[in-house]
Formats: sequence, structure tokens, C-alpha cells
Amino acid sequence: MIVFGSPSRYVQGPGALAGLGRELARMGGAVALLVDPVMQDRHGETIRATCDEAGIDASVLTFGGESTWAEVDRLEGLLTTPPAIVAAIGGGKCIDAGKALAHRLGARVVTVPGIASTDAPTSHNYVIYDADHRMVEVGKLPRNPDLVLVDTRVIAQAPKALFLAGIGDTIGKIHEVNCCANAGGKNIFGGQSALTAVVLANASHDILLRDAHAALAALERGEPDAALERAIEATVLMSGLAFESGGLSLAHSMTRGLTALAPWSGAMHGFQIAYANVVQMHAQGAPEAEIDAFAAFCAGLGLPVTLAGLGGRSASPDEIARMVELTLAAPHIGNLPHPLGVDGLTAAINWVETRYGARTGAA
Repeated sequence: MIVFGSPSRYVQGPGALAGLGRELARMGGAVALLVDPVMQDRHGETIRATCDEAGIDASVLTFGGESTWAEVDRLEGLLTTPPAIVAAIGGGKCIDAGKALAHRLGARVVTVPGIASTDAPTSHNYVIYDADHRMVEVGKLPRNPDLVLVDTRVIAQAPKALFLAGIGDTIGKIHEVNCCANAGGKNIFGGQSALTAVVLANASHDILLRDAHAALAALERGEPDAALERAIEATVLMSGLAFESGGLSLAHSMTRGLTALAPWSGAMHGFQIAYANVVQMHAQGAPEAEIDAFAAFCAGLGLPVTLAGLGGRSASPDEIARMVELTLAAPHIGNLPHPLGVDGLTAAINWVETRYGARTGAA
């Protein structure tokens, strides 16, 4: 049985933040705004004005910087009455904390990403970390956000590296979703991969092949254009729908190993995924010419395709062995048409290092 989930409403465009109050008013109910300090500094006036114009008397909370249960406890303690809506405005960890707070309170969720580094804004998942910044839990909302609002002018003014990470997180969804579907694996909702999700994964890949370079150029100018609009829709909406309803496989499983070992743990999620997709392609028997083309495209954008490029140095055999161990214990590892063991994954990692380390150096 297929299961497909999605946000109730998605709004994207330059200046969309100015319509946030109107969107909240149409939902109805008391609102708590969780705003990260960067968004508060840069766009706080717009946020206040849009809520005032719509007659929204929101409780405003400032995000403390990490999505931990201690932070959720702190935020809850600042509220005098439980809100019907929690709107999280900022980066990925701010959105995670907002989802966790809303889940605890039984509130509806609105996400307003200030960056496009992952596809998490559309997802019903949220991640909780410990005080040492290690992931300790993935929570699940009862449903996807009621509203995702993406102001592309805000995204265009964010650091280029953050959007590049979003491209890295998206460009390889075609491999993971297709692997999960072909293996008869389970998507994030526990159902079979939806054909719609497969189509979206393929389409987001094609859009980025065509538009990624132009979109990054628009970021350099700090102003959205048609290419950046398409790329943002691909990285936030299409990729988010694709991974949840299509399923994940080896590349996201590898983050369990990469995030556990320094220096690779310090790399952004999308950078980890770009590298891991090169490994996945070889591990699942993709033609070498196809892998070469994917790796060259990623490296041409500035995405890493080797462990040295990801973390600044190569990994020792013992470090690779630990990465492999943790990867093979990840929940998505079974979503592969060709089952993978220690020897196969180790060989794939070493093949990638040998083939692309010499060609691309640190890339």
C-alpha cells in the first residue's frame, strides 16, 4: 500500500514573508512565533508588520540555537497560554525545535525557512540533538506542516554555501528514491514508494542539472530569478515530498557514520549526502560513465565527492570500518535492490576515494 504525505499549503516567491500574517489569519487561532536571531535581526520588522496588519497578536519566542529537549522545555516555559499554531522562522534547527514544541502542545505547524539547505521544512520529521550537538532522536509529527512559506528573496540573501548544501541534499534523491522503490522498501510513512514521489525525485534532479549554476549565480547577486525560483522549489518542496513519500536508502544511511566521526561530522548535511550518493551509485552497480558524470557535476558546483573533500583529509581503514558499521545499522539500509554488506560498502568507499581523489583533489 502506498502512502503519500505533504504540507497542506505551500507558498513561495519574492516577498512572501510579507504575507505571513494573512496566511496565519486564514488558519485561525492563537499563534506563537519561534524566530531565530538571524531572521529577527534581518527581517524582524517585516514579521512584526505582517502580523500587525493581519491582526495577529502573536507570542514571539527567540530560538536559543540548538534543537534539544532542554530548549523545548525552555520555550514551553515562556508561553502563558498554549498556542493553536507554532510558526518556526529560521534555519533547520529552529524549525526542528518549533516542530517539537508544536508536537508537545498539540499545535499546528507553520515553517518559514530562512535558508534552503535541506528539504526539512515540508517534512513531518524533526530532529533532536543533545548538548554536544549529537543527534539523539527523530520525532514525527502526526501530520505534515499546515503551511510552508518560502520567501525566495530571503533565501537569495543567505550564504551561498547553505543553498549549495540544499542542492547536495536534493540532487541525489533520484538514486535513493529509485533504489527504495525498486527494492520494494518502505518510505518515511511506512508505506510503499509512491510513483508520484519517484517522478518528483527525477524531476528535481533534472531541474538542478539545468538550473543549479544559474541559481547559484542569482545568489551571488542576492536577487531571485526564474532559475533560482525553480531550484528552490526543487530543493524545498519537490525533494521534501520525494524523500518522505518515496523513501531513502544508502546515502542517508551513511550520515549515521559520517556524523559520528570528526572531521566529517562537521560537514553540512547536504555536503555529506552529495558525497554519499557517489558511493551509493557505485555500490548499486551504476555504470562508471554515469558515476563520473554525476561526480563531475557535483565537483563543478563545489560539492565534495571524496572523504578528503568532505572533511579535509582522507579516512584511515579503522575510520572507514566504523563508518561502515554505523551505516549498515541505519534504518534505511534495507531499501536497496542489491543488499549490501561490510565488504561491498567498504569496497565502494575505497573505489570512490581512489577514482576521484586523484582527479579532483580535495573535491
